[in-house]
Amino acid sequence: MGLRGLICPSLVSSLLSGSDLHNGSAVLLFGDPHVVRGRDRLEVPDGSKRLLAFVALSTGRVDRGYAAGSLWPASGDQRAAGNLRSALWRLKSAGIDVLDSDKWALALRRRTAVDVGVVWEWATRLLDGSATEDDLFVANWRGNTLDLLPAWYDDWVIFERERIRQRLLHALEALSRRLVEAGRAADAVDAAMWVYSADPLRESANRVLIEAHLAEGNLIEAHRIYQRCRAVTHREFGVEPSDRLASLIQARIPPQRQAEVSPDRKAYSLS
Repeated sequence: MGLRGLICPSLVSSLLSGSDLHNGSAVLLFGDPHVVRGRDRLEVPDGSKRLLAFVALSTGRVDRGYAAGSLWPASGDQRAAGNLRSALWRLKSAGIDVLDSDKWALALRRRTAVDVGVVWEWATRLLDGSATEDDLFVANWRGNTLDLLPAWYDDWVIFERERIRQRLLHALEALSRRLVEAGRAADAVDAAMWVYSADPLRESANRVLIEAHLAEGNLIEAHRIYQRCRAVTHREFGVEPSDRLASLIQARIPPQRQAEVSPDRKAYSLS
């Protein structure tokens, strides 16, 4: 069955399916945390989820005292250390042996992949220009794909969630532009639409969506997106979109219609 049969089809499963996991495990943190090992999906005990996520999101070894204090801040040092030991024991009892631990530190075992890390690497390749043809696919982005550990409100989770979300939005924008360059305008629209649906007020999302529609030759669609962005920006903030955004449309319409997208135009219907 493999990873594709165990995980909702998405960017995450596509990237993990291409990883070398024959002799290792994968920790999945998008959605409800769980572990995949070979063909098996292993459910993480509730009392161990936060510890596993904390270590998986860290880089390298994690000091035991720091982990215990971060995860159980309202407990004293002794009780927090006891909670950490219990969480480790529950993991091993569930057959999830992905953490190495000693008296001082915790770390993920070698050959343990983390979905967040795999997706981050994909995003980095798109942003630094090193993406391969295999990276230029349009993922099936569903519900929680951009949502790390949903309904978790620990400070360390909130920070990581927003950091990763912003990275992925930038990567999808870069993906849309790469697809336009590759002559795949329809796929570029799909990629841009995922950014737009995640944050309709994001001007860069509106820009890549307009660019993708223009690459398809759909001026009306591009103009409609611009008008919607202009209306929302005007209503929410009392300002016009940037000249850079307006210029995308201005370059494609006759001079006599320029006033419709000009940022200097004062009268504008918000209906």
